[in-house]
Amino acid sequence: MNDVVIIDIARRALYIVLKTAAPMLLASLLVGLIISILQTVTSIQEQTLTFVPKLIAVFLVIMLFGGWIFNSLREYTVELFSNFSYYLKSL
Repeated sequence: MNDVVIIDIARRALYIVLKTAAPMLLASLLVGLIISILQTVTSIQEQTLTFVPKLIAVFLVIMLFGGWIFNSLREYTVELFSNFSYYLKSL
């Protein structure tokens, strides 16, 4: 397997990871920002206050986008395994 093939596999894997993690990270970021603004307005300085809302938001996003995330990961895995003979030939 030459370097170009390895780099291409790693690049596509990183893209899939970023694409599938983005909805959960964005939800957590938005909830954290909203809670942070509310804490600033009300002068509450509790650091653990954002944990439960973020956890609930990430759980809801997983429920909403779980099928899409699973299909994206499955498609990449099937593509990787179906090209396995090509990877062995390029050794």
